[in-house]
Amino acid sequence: MREDNDLSQAQVAEIINVSQSTYSRYESGFLDIPSEVLIKLSKYYDVTVGYLLGVE
Repeated sequence: MREDNDLSQAQVAEIINVSQSTYSRYESGFLDIPSEVLIKLSKYYDVTVGYLLGVE
């Protein structure tokens, strides 16, 4: 979704209030995304958390 919206990792990291390196770890799967971050992302992209997790 980030790339579809022409956003950089740094831009999304700022939106969810984490460092770019932390966001990079989320995106690559090296770090689990906390639920509060999933909620912020779902609100920003106007999708459900389930959609972000790939279960919808």
